[in-house]
Amino acid sequence: MSVLTSNCEFERPIRTYEEINEKIRKGDAVVLRADEFKRLAEVKGYENVAKEVDVVTTGTFGAMCSSGAVINLGHSDPPIKIDKAWINDVPVCHPGAAVDLYIGAAQMSETKPFEYGGGHVIEDLIRGEEVELRATAYGTDCYPRTRLETTITKYDLNQFYMLNFRNSYQKYVCATNGRDTVIYTYMGKLLPQYGNATFSGAGELNPLINDPEYETIGIGTRIFLGGAKGYVIGEGTQHDPGNQMGTLMVKGNCMEMDARFVRGAAITRYGTSIYVGLGIPIPILNLKIAKNIAVMTDENIMVKVLDYGVPRRSRPVLREVSYRELKSGKIEILGKTVKVSPLSSLKGAIEIAEILKKWIEDGRFFLSKPVENLPRDSVFKPMKERAVTKRMV
Repeated sequence: MSVLTSNCEFERPIRTYEEINEKIRKGDAVVLRADEFKRLAEVKGYENVAKEVDVVTTGTFGAMCSSGAVINLGHSDPPIKIDKAWINDVPVCHPGAAVDLYIGAAQMSETKPFEYGGGHVIEDLIRGEEVELRATAYGTDCYPRTRLETTITKYDLNQFYMLNFRNSYQKYVCATNGRDTVIYTYMGKLLPQYGNATFSGAGELNPLINDPEYETIGIGTRIFLGGAKGYVIGEGTQHDPGNQMGTLMVKGNCMEMDARFVRGAAITRYGTSIYVGLGIPIPILNLKIAKNIAVMTDENIMVKVLDYGVPRRSRPVLREVSYRELKSGKIEILGKTVKVSPLSSLKGAIEIAEILKKWIEDGRFFLSKPVENLPRDSVFKPMKERAVTKRMV
């Protein structure tokens, strides 16, 4: 790939959001998946491909524990100011006014722990299934009711929004286990003495990998979320750009979502989670954006292999591997050939990027310019633990 002579030439606009959306309206937009763009750039050069392609689509489909849904039940008669609530025996949070609830994906059922949780509740509701709601309250003059038992479906709700505070890691580590015993983690079952390894993320299809400087992905970016249109509403928690581990906070309307792309999950002896399908279009506004997409191939995206058999702060980095190695199914750790498997769906990531591509080509999805860029100077800090000398009120 050739080197441009100046930054001005590198960042000179090729096209604008307005011009791209006008081409989408006319059905003239040229759209490629990220992997297709990379392969074509290897043959023709990213400078030439950038002149032809308007939009590149990305996708990822994996476990995203820091997810959940806000629902509004409407008021009962007599009304209740909910204090505690359960849906299908899963405790749900009551963070707001009388009948606003938040279903956390990682919350587990009190009767079927490790099998069923908040992610399953969200999936069941999206499917249109009936779920059981129980609630208790302390009673007030204006909210006298103290108990509630009923069934609901999504059609009974006033609002049902997915609100996820950490999704779509830019890239994530590869996990293995150096202990003499099996361990069960959020990265799955890890066999002793480096008997296996697991990884997550879609590599060269991952959204933030293809926009590493967050030039087109920011607050207000319209995205594919759970089979429907959604939005980026900010950086996610633990956003750590310096280590290429940026994250997203996202929102979408569950009423419009497809349960194919929102799946409750049970991780053996760890807990429950939710699999979320997420895809983001990246407009080719200039050659800099085109080059960033072209160079971020599976061969060039490196992740750390960490020993999850030791505590986090002293967890050793055993080596670095590329996504190409990870996707081959085997990697080498300390001279040993180790089987490695993905926790996310690589097939699902391709499908999401392809669906998003089709939506744009058919004029059903338009691009939105971020109203604010994601921060690039955030640092993920460990918990600060201090000795407590007296109880704080």
